[in-house]
Amino acid sequence: MTGIGDQLREQTVDTVLGRVRVQVGGTGAPILFWPSLLMTGDMWHGVADGLVGRSQVVLVDPPGQGGSQALTGMFSFGDCARCVVDILDGLGLDRAHFVGNSWGGMIGGTFAATYPERIGRAVLMNCTAGAAGVRQRAQFAMLLRLAKWSGGIGPVLIRSVLKAFLGPTTFRERPEVVAHVRSAVKSVDIQSVSWAVKSVVPARPDQRALFADIRTPVLVVAGAEDVTFPPREAIAMADAIPNSSIRVLDGVAHLAGLENPRLVSTLVDGFVFGDGESAAGTT
Repeated sequence: MTGIGDQLREQTVDTVLGRVRVQVGGTGAPILFWPSLLMTGDMWHGVADGLVGRSQVVLVDPPGQGGSQALTGMFSFGDCARCVVDILDGLGLDRAHFVGNSWGGMIGGTFAATYPERIGRAVLMNCTAGAAGVRQRAQFAMLLRLAKWSGGIGPVLIRSVLKAFLGPTTFRERPEVVAHVRSAVKSVDIQSVSWAVKSVVPARPDQRALFADIRTPVLVVAGAEDVTFPPREAIAMADAIPNSSIRVLDGVAHLAGLENPRLVSTLVDGFVFGDGESAAGTT
């Protein structure tokens, strides 16, 4: 979505969940970005564009998505946290700040709790600390069955994902974001991504007790229009993390970093490189 892609170099890193594609650019304190299910590291281009001048950005294609190796089975959240460690090791980084969306936000919490020596600050967006409810499990099971019956990602499934990921402001004012999400969803390997969906949705653990062990500064970000993980989920997540901050953003839904990258870049910059106070509170 921006010219940031020209400043990034692509490489693959071997991890516990297979080869993972990353895009790396800039110098300075590293920030690792992990996106949502069905998205790739490209969703962070707009955010990274505002940060690459003062940090090293690492944009991850999660296991089984984008240019990363296809998945052939389910995984645990502990496996994903280990995958982050493997990425850091593969890039020769001792530690990094972490920014995650949805799946990435949940894994950022797992990583912060289990590998405190490898993380700086964390910005966890559009995510939850709880297990999937009956309605969400049923919704995603239906989407997977629909994809299987139709032999791939068809128009009905794409519309369902768009409604789950984007809100009225983006549908009304950001056609380029709608186009980005539609293109990303159409390009997924449904056999591979189905393992990720099963692992992240019906098999998702309740992490509230684990998150009580987090000691790094954390900013939890919610989208006011997010129907997948409404603000109450983010607030409950922040309540589970000692001394965390919460920010609710107007005009965005489930993919805040893609929908309003300039605002998110400013939030990340202020929280990671400032005193964090400017990022706290609700708006």
